[in-house]
Amino acid sequence: MYTATLIADPARAPLDPATAGALRDAWGGGPLRWLAPRAAAEFDAPAVPPDAWDAWARLQGLGVDLCWQAAGGRERRLLLADMDSTMIRQECIDELADLAGVGPQVAAITARAMAGEVDFEGALRERVALMAGLPATVVAEVLATRITYAPGGAVLVATMRARGAYTALVSGGFTAFTGPVAAHLGFDEHRANELVIEDGRLAGRVVEPILGRMAKVAALDDLCKRLGIDAAAAMAVGDGANDLGMLKAAGAGVALHAKPAVQAEARLRVNHGDLTALLYLQGIPQADFA
Repeated sequence: MYTATLIADPARAPLDPATAGALRDAWGGGPLRWLAPRAAAEFDAPAVPPDAWDAWARLQGLGVDLCWQAAGGRERRLLLADMDSTMIRQECIDELADLAGVGPQVAAITARAMAGEVDFEGALRERVALMAGLPATVVAEVLATRITYAPGGAVLVATMRARGAYTALVSGGFTAFTGPVAAHLGFDEHRANELVIEDGRLAGRVVEPILGRMAKVAALDDLCKRLGIDAAAAMAVGDGANDLGMLKAAGAGVALHAKPAVQAEARLRVNHGDLTALLYLQGIPQADFA
């Protein structure tokens, strides 16, 4: 048995009950369960239909996401989340670079790295080198004036923790940012790269080894072992190429508003819902959000 979950932007709530019902009927599904009015619904069906991705493409035009999972056991005990362009709306390194006067150069490298066109570790070293000499105080300035949080993030973390899950922010960015962001959102822990600071200025280097794609997979493995769970009990979310490893290794890997190259390899794709979509994918209704 499989579960189909329909998710829309909760701010717009465009999920038409007639559309949800028609899909359920076409695929021989069971009762329609509404998780949030006009924003999320699910139903069980005996199999994933052969036209599932065609239906997904049509629904994208209506502002609705469609995700299929095996029914049962969907609630996860571990959340691993990327930070930049996932839990926050910005790429922190791009914001630092803008203040350093090298914004366009760094943003171009970031875009290629997140699309998987260049090696993440090499791209990170190249970008950080361009910011050598920048006062370390700019980190606090960026946090205070340029960082905004993605909708639903605090609710996602609070709800999963309230239901007994462990939450970790795992970023290819920098601990100077993940620390405050993790504290603000309520994560249990955070992992990221460390900027080298000398005489109060960025040295243009990061502490090696760099936390990249494989380090995120290693973090998933480490946390699962610590918690005594299998990777199937974990949920991961991200948007960039360096997230693909953990998205594929976790029981539920969600490509959230992700780059095309990432979506192409992800089974669970959310382009319209916010971070509460991860709760709906676990079958948790809005009424039970923390």
